[in-house]
Amino acid sequence: MRGIKPSLLLASVAVVGLALWAGAQVEPSGSRMAVAADRFLKSLSEAQAAKAVYAYESGERLDWHFIPRARKGLPIKELSPEQRALAFGLIQSGVAGSGFLKATTIMSLEQILRDLEKGRGPARDPELYFLTIFGKPLDRGKWGWRVEGHHLSLNFALEDGKIVAATPAFFGANPAEVRQGPRQGLRTLAQREDRALRLVQALDEGQRKTATFADKAPAEIRAANTPQPPADAAAGIAFADLNLDQRAMLRALVESYADDMPLEVAKEWLDEIARAGTDAVRFAWAGPADRSQGHAYRVQGPTFLIEFNNTQNGANHIHSVWRNMLGDFAIPRPALGDFGTPRGKAR
Repeated sequence: MRGIKPSLLLASVAVVGLALWAGAQVEPSGSRMAVAADRFLKSLSEAQAAKAVYAYESGERLDWHFIPRARKGLPIKELSPEQRALAFGLIQSGVAGSGFLKATTIMSLEQILRDLEKGRGPARDPELYFLTIFGKPLDRGKWGWRVEGHHLSLNFALEDGKIVAATPAFFGANPAEVRQGPRQGLRTLAQREDRALRLVQALDEGQRKTATFADKAPAEIRAANTPQPPADAAAGIAFADLNLDQRAMLRALVESYADDMPLEVAKEWLDEIARAGTDAVRFAWAGPADRSQGHAYRVQGPTFLIEFNNTQNGANHIHSVWRNMLGDFAIPRPALGDFGTPRGKAR
């Protein structure tokens, strides 16, 4: 526990306890978000609310990123202990238990970076994570919210009490594996990495050749800080060309992303994939099938895109994201043919 600020730890632990107690409740995630956002906003001073609230139509809603940069919104750093508990309650409404654990662990990695870098890098602070509300949280009309900071960007849009968008959904980790100190061995995003490695190692020579889109992994995921995902055609090997065991591995990889989100979001993501047809979903790999060397992968279908990259800091720095090929931020994009070629017809 050394290195984690007590206020951050206690707030997150309290929310986990409340979540477990309320786990049997059958309340839609959209309603939970509205209640949590309203309680958070009501706890703020006028000056704090001026930082936290933007119009739903504001361009700020689309300005997402995962790098350490200046941000709009209200940082956890400026909240009282009571307000922090409400802030973490809102964050918890946007993820499943596994996603909440990942989000708070990602925040805590900032202290590890601060200790490792000793002031040589960007400002590292576990409390520089910002909450922003777009519009007024109600069970009617449109509103949205975001929690964002270094290596975390979760973006939600709601309409009439329903979640209509939960992308981009970005989780990163630096270090991907903590290699020294009391938290040595911690791997925040292990499933997202290991399940893909198991799949690529299970491919035969011909399959791996089809799946590989580059011998050297690209330095970064594509289309960071853009309102819509890249429109390139899907690369790699099709689900239909995998054997039964390999298909199960690919399903497990996709589910490792969906399972971090609220149940309604996860179900809708997976149902969209099924409705669009799983056979054409493609898995693409770049770099050696070796965790110690730079590697990357993509999983893409008509409705979704997963991108994962681990090349920086000696292959110990992960970026991973789920995006909606039909349109991030609840903004429809032109319909795509072959997962990338515009057909000129709006969704």
